[in-house]
Amino acid sequence: MTNSSSAGKKIQLIRKAEGLSRSQLSEIIGISYNTLTNYEVKGIQMTEGNLMLFTQHPRFEKYTLWLMTGKTAPAAGQVAPSLSPDGQDDKKSSHSTQKAG
Repeated sequence: MTNSSSAGKKIQLIRKAEGLSRSQLSEIIGISYNTLTNYEVKGIQMTEGNLMLFTQHPRFEKYTLWLMTGKTAPAAGQVAPSLSPDGQDDKKSSHSTQKAG
């Protein structure tokens, strides 16, 4: 399983990539706002049950591999938040479109 504090930070990254507030996410997955805050802010270890609620929700299944291992498998539909077609659509590239020289 993933490190407890990194799991909370990853949940926070996913939530932000999906454009959700903490209260919206807690309602969607069925855990209390305070519990979610404890995971994201205080680094409290997620319970197995709450981790399952998150990873088995259809909207968040695509993040399961990344959440648990830090790896992605785009061909299998397993992505990180910045690679999600639903999350961070408006994220701008830091690369310039101007040619050098």
